[in-house]
Amino acid sequence: MQKKLNLSLILLVIFSMILAACAPAATPTEEVVVAPTAVPATEVPPTDVPTAVPPTEVPALDFAAIYAQMIGALPQGYAGMKPADMNTVLSEATPPFLLDVRDAAELEKDGYIKGAVNIPVREVLKNLDKLPALDAKIFVYCGSGQRGGMLTGVLRILGYTEVYNMYGGLAAWKKAGLAVETGSMPAAAAAISTPIIADQALFTALDESMSTLPDGFLGTKADKVKEALASATPPTVIDLRTTAERESGGYIAGSINVPVEELFTSLDKLPAKDAAIILYCGSGQRGSLAIEGLRLLGYTNVLNMGGGFGAWKAAGFEYEGKINWTAVWTDFLNNLPADYYTLKADMLKAQVDTGAAPFILDVREPSELESAGYIKGAVNISVRNVLKNLDKLPAQNQPIVIYCGSGHRGALVMAALRMLGYTDVRNLGGGFGAWTKAEFAVEKGSMPAEPVAGTAPAVDFLRFKDLDAFLSTLPDGFYSMKAADVQAAATSSNPPTLIDLRTTDEFATGYIQGAVNLPVNEVMKDLTKLPADKAAPVIALCQSGHRGALFMMAMRMMGYTNVNSLLKGMNGWLAENLPVVK
Repeated sequence: MQKKLNLSLILLVIFSMILAACAPAATPTEEVVVAPTAVPATEVPPTDVPTAVPPTEVPALDFAAIYAQMIGALPQGYAGMKPADMNTVLSEATPPFLLDVRDAAELEKDGYIKGAVNIPVREVLKNLDKLPALDAKIFVYCGSGQRGGMLTGVLRILGYTEVYNMYGGLAAWKKAGLAVETGSMPAAAAAISTPIIADQALFTALDESMSTLPDGFLGTKADKVKEALASATPPTVIDLRTTAERESGGYIAGSINVPVEELFTSLDKLPAKDAAIILYCGSGQRGSLAIEGLRLLGYTNVLNMGGGFGAWKAAGFEYEGKINWTAVWTDFLNNLPADYYTLKADMLKAQVDTGAAPFILDVREPSELESAGYIKGAVNISVRNVLKNLDKLPAQNQPIVIYCGSGHRGALVMAALRMLGYTDVRNLGGGFGAWTKAEFAVEKGSMPAEPVAGTAPAVDFLRFKDLDAFLSTLPDGFYSMKAADVQAAATSSNPPTLIDLRTTDEFATGYIQGAVNLPVNEVMKDLTKLPADKAAPVIALCQSGHRGALFMMAMRMMGYTNVNSLLKGMNGWLAENLPVVK
């Protein structure tokens, strides 16, 4: 039995081996070769070395184009507002969002405008949720206007369409006499919106730049600019105003005119990016808008002159293209001699009698000569035409005596001629009235001989242009007022500012109620006694009218539009028996 079982097992094993031998052989997995798939003709076959896919390049931000577009879209006034205009809008039923971007210490020290939200300029972009919607009206202010202007441009680039900066900042607001809050701080700024960031890369770049603004915020003052220009290595000065502004208002010597609208498409006119550059415009607004763009473009040594060209002129600094009449008149009035370039009637009479008469110029209208007569030997050229007839005057070093009816017009012509280089010109004190009062002889029944034309001297063209424009456009009355009219104005509900230009000793003998005594040789040292508003009424007076006429002319040529002088001065006032204070 056992033998049969073993035989069966042996036969089973042999049968299994025969089956295995007949089956197909198995292929090891590690030796499997996959045949390549045929590649269509339109596809690129793979290479032996895989090609890495390059990362998507982010284009560099074109800040020149960005700033050119922002500035080109600015409204009239370059998104700046005067304090008075801003105050008016803030008093409306639905005032705009008011943003104070000064540091907290500045608010504590100088106060703030009621209703303002305080976010320091370096932190504003990190707090856009505390600003209103992109199309909401936002008023920005800082201390001087510099930071506010920079931020105004940045916010407009980010899509805020109604952002405006206050010219001159809080300093201008206070100078205008507008109210500020003191003794407290504004309520903490609260989140009021969800910021919309259309371009994250642009936002990041702007935020990084604004948050790292240096102390001084890239601003400088006119006196520092003047010092820098006088140094061994003066900066390049860029005038951002229009060509028309530059031609009509003058400019800083050596400055390059690149209107702000063209600045970012005219960068080739600027020096190297590490060179010292000073920007200036009219008030500082355009410079503050542009300077951040230049900084983003890599200009590392750029400053903006606070207050612009207005601050330069207010400081009395020289400039070209237009006469700095503040400086000219300051020099003229400060250095008037004791006789104020006048000549008394008896002195002129003595010169005439001795045959040493000067050239006598009668600047009255021909009708006045016909009715009242004239001084023998005088040449008549009316006040409005004198500068157009310099060829009819003697050489600039020859003596000239001018007269009119009272001394008022004569003073104006005397000053004009001296400013054009005539060195020996005087005005007849009291004019033709003083001559006739002394009962000196006059010529009547005829007119003086026509003046003989010669050669006009070479004079400063810019001075000539402005002086001739003043004299040739004098109105009837020549900006003088009779005593009765001055009294009526002085006792009205809106009295003018009365400036008494006499010496302190003269003033002590009697003065008009309310008058401020500023001797003519000192008046230009402190113009704060004049109204801040150059359109406010001012009346100048002296003893005879001569000094008052000079001051009136000076003020009007400096931009004051409502200055007159008391005709015949205190002499005329007293002749009318009007009241004086002693």
